[in-house]
Amino acid sequence: MKKILVLHGVNLNMFGLRRSDHYGRWTLEEINKALVELGKELKVEVECFQTNMEGEMVEKIHKACYGNYSGVIINAGAWTHYSYAIRDALEILKIPVVEVHMSNIHARESFRHLSVIAPVTSGQICGFGINSYLLGLRAVVELINQTDWGNTLEKP
Repeated sequence: MKKILVLHGVNLNMFGLRRSDHYGRWTLEEINKALVELGKELKVEVECFQTNMEGEMVEKIHKACYGNYSGVIINAGAWTHYSYAIRDALEILKIPVVEVHMSNIHARESFRHLSVIAPVTSGQICGFGINSYLLGLRAVVELINQTDWGNTLEKP
């Protein structure tokens, strides 16, 4: 069974408490549960990971290079706008990566308009609340099924 890694970045463990006008009232646990359930329908396994530590996020992305996953969905949170470390780690991946955001980052403060990770992803979905994640899962599965992404890196 194909396995999809869902990465949640900084402060996203606070979904349900953070600005409901932008993020709704869904908790991270509820989002993860919805992703796992949709994954079952799409016949993929979904693994979710959240951290507030940039180095841990980079390490998790590095581990995705070695063949455990067929695709990645990432909501890097604030790191989206400035983390070249996460961008560079994502660029190493040889599998589809879909960037998602609950809010429409292009309709918010100007500093949120730029995504430094977007150029190394297959696409970006934003502004649809929890559906951004669910659409992202559908998109990454479609990319996996329709494209020959080659092999991931072999362990040295």
